[in-house]
Amino acid sequence: MQVEELKKHANNVRKNILTAVYSGQSGHPGGSLSAADVLTYLYFEVMDINKDNVKGIDRDRFVLSKGHVTPALYSVLAEKGFLTEDDIKTFRKFGSKLQGHPNMNYIDAVDMSTGSLGQGVSTAVGMAIANKLDNNKHHIFTLLGDGECQEGEVWEAAMAASHYGLDNITFMVDCNHLQIDGKVEDVMNVYPLDKKFEAFGFEVVKAYGHDFEDIKAAFDYALSVKRKPACILWNTTKGKGVSFMEDQAGWHGKAPNKEQYEQAMAELEGNE
Repeated sequence: MQVEELKKHANNVRKNILTAVYSGQSGHPGGSLSAADVLTYLYFEVMDINKDNVKGIDRDRFVLSKGHVTPALYSVLAEKGFLTEDDIKTFRKFGSKLQGHPNMNYIDAVDMSTGSLGQGVSTAVGMAIANKLDNNKHHIFTLLGDGECQEGEVWEAAMAASHYGLDNITFMVDCNHLQIDGKVEDVMNVYPLDKKFEAFGFEVVKAYGHDFEDIKAAFDYALSVKRKPACILWNTTKGKGVSFMEDQAGWHGKAPNKEQYEQAMAELEGNE
């Protein structure tokens, strides 16, 4: 797929992120917007998931370990045709299958229910071990937040992935440097993450998470790694694509009002 097509998909994803959070008047737009480009590339160019194999075991899987950014996941799934535009507007509403955290019992294309930080990546490691035991050649991908790396469970999972030589899993960290209480470095500094993951036995790749050529190169390299796990550290901007949300911790978990929603949508429509 050409870069311009990927940009168009990612822009649509961002619009649906805003529509979801605005419709539900609840949710996490900042970290969803920072992950939009990476998840767009993952689902359109890397993972072999489609409507025919979504219910089977013979396909790649994705675990959203930073489970609060479901607006990004749901919007990518809508762009891929697993959900509808009408589904997006039900986000976080009573009776909707699009809950604030992903629930695998409601949506076939959601591979794991997550929410409590650190548990998603741990489950992803378990999936990778299971694939090794079953001689299943498919890959497991998991996305964490850099703030999530403050959780000890993340490092237990990393230790296990390295110990078992899981070259069939790729950790990805959305390094937007912000969490709900402010800068990650101020709240509880996890950096330098490259040195930490290397110390745990990972092959580490650093890339800009808003450039599709850089994203492609990072995935290509990570997927070439053998006999140990890989970790991609994505340099991103929280709230990417919406001027007044960019690099603002206040938009970690807040819904826009009508005026803000219309301004944000106008900015994104200007990119088309």
